[in-house]
Amino acid sequence: MTTLEKAKLWLHETFDKETRDAVQLLIDSNSPDLEDSFYRELEFGTGGMRGIMGVGTNRLNKYTLGQATQGLANYMLQQFKGEEIKVAIAYDVRNNSKEFGKLVADVLTANGIKVLLFKDHRPTPELSFTVRDKKCNGGIVLTASHNPPEYNGYKVYWNDGAQIVPPNDEAIIKEVYSVKFDEIKFNGNDELIEWIGEEQDDVYIDACIENSTYQNVGKENLNIVFTSIHGTTYTTIPKALEKAGFKKIDLVKEQMIPSGNFPTVDSPNPEEPAALEMALDLARITNADIVIGTDPDGDRLGIAVRNLEGEMQLLNGNQTNTILTYYILNEWRKQGRITGKEFIGSTIVTSDIFYDIAQKFGVECKVGLTGFKWIGKMIREAEGTQKFVCGGEESFGFMTGDFVRDKDSCGSILLACEIAAWCKANGKTMYQYMIEIYKDLGMYYEGLINIVRKGREGAEEIQSMMKNFRENPPKELAGSPVEEIKDFKEQTSFTVSTNEKKVMADIPKSNVLIYYTQDGTKVCVRPSGTEPKIKFYVSVKDAITSEADFKDKLKSLEAKIGAVKTDLKLD
Repeated sequence: MTTLEKAKLWLHETFDKETRDAVQLLIDSNSPDLEDSFYRELEFGTGGMRGIMGVGTNRLNKYTLGQATQGLANYMLQQFKGEEIKVAIAYDVRNNSKEFGKLVADVLTANGIKVLLFKDHRPTPELSFTVRDKKCNGGIVLTASHNPPEYNGYKVYWNDGAQIVPPNDEAIIKEVYSVKFDEIKFNGNDELIEWIGEEQDDVYIDACIENSTYQNVGKENLNIVFTSIHGTTYTTIPKALEKAGFKKIDLVKEQMIPSGNFPTVDSPNPEEPAALEMALDLARITNADIVIGTDPDGDRLGIAVRNLEGEMQLLNGNQTNTILTYYILNEWRKQGRITGKEFIGSTIVTSDIFYDIAQKFGVECKVGLTGFKWIGKMIREAEGTQKFVCGGEESFGFMTGDFVRDKDSCGSILLACEIAAWCKANGKTMYQYMIEIYKDLGMYYEGLINIVRKGREGAEEIQSMMKNFRENPPKELAGSPVEEIKDFKEQTSFTVSTNEKKVMADIPKSNVLIYYTQDGTKVCVRPSGTEPKIKFYVSVKDAITSEADFKDKLKSLEAKIGAVKTDLKLD
């Protein structure tokens, strides 16, 4: 079926007049958007279903959301026969998120499923927490994380509070794609909706404080600047910081106003220094010790602290997670809580320093595919045999304990501020604490290279690039021979020097390649599951003996990442 034929199906009476008119306009104007709107169906990636809002099978709209929710409802009715099924629903600040939240609730209640629906914007981790706290069978959050304003998305959680993983995800997708648009039940039953709000915030915040804080040192003297970057955490973070005992909290007031247009930033992504520019400006005025920003749905955090020159320095996700993980495990050891049955969680694209941290403290480091749903799966599978301590991935996500089964900025921020306060009380900065960790374990440094290729042609180009890297792997990177090639699509590990290939069956198949060189350089290549990008994660390392060595080592490692980029022809 051609794209035009697919589009004409949306001119039938199944679709409302507004939708039919919009599709007809695309056809009549021969718009280039017609191809991208209908050439495929939206897929569930590492972060669920995410796409540009608009009409079409490849867009987020009433019908694609309705189809997804009807398929989910059909599956839940099969899985929980005879039970009262409950689903919690939250949504972020994005345009249409609130309306989409009610639409999704209507489809569920039309199928006899009870819904716990937040009255207003709430962070994704609070949704994850609520699923377990309210003993729900599942959860849904409407969000596109840090994507541009034209995007929205849909993430599904199971009864453990974690995002869906195999076999549930595959079974749900099968149900979704079997639903015809005229089979969607849109006429909801408001009697099956329970509205939740601030009272749930307090329960969630109390759990964050209980699970994410260890000592009360210097909190009253820490100068904090916080911004929600127009996102959902205006509802939780300021209250959580105050309740945890922090006294000096300055908010970027212009960015505490929720808005799906994100008017003060080009991108609401705390990974990007520009997104924290207003917070950094305020930090110069207030002489802040730490600056924190969160993404629109409040699961990821960006942190800036004073570097060796006293200037604010944005930490990358691996650096932040290194500090938090090392500190937590050190506290667990001091409290005698490490018995050898504990583990931390990480991902294949994250720094290998977490293996070193785990070894130092006598815990296991489990590694999964990209996305916190895989860490959630680790927790579920280990229940009763191993205790989960904390986990993180390079994309500015971290979780403390298992009370939330997804990355959680609230608990992570409370922990980061505790560490910063403890450091200040002991005459050092959080940055210096990071260097102390590197002196102990070795200095790791990472770089992320994104290549954007939009639309159908872009998707095909990305697949062609992956094919080329798979068939023609580099022989040398930054002067060091490639020694090992891991192909997660083929589930094989190939050692170059011995010409030996082994099967890797412990991690599910995924279109990911990792190259390791003889000197420990690591390069991971993968297409993004949520954005039109191919990503290159580069990790390099060296030994460091003193704080004085740090700047020189940093320069040499940055140069090494540049050399890797050149060798991969990414300049």
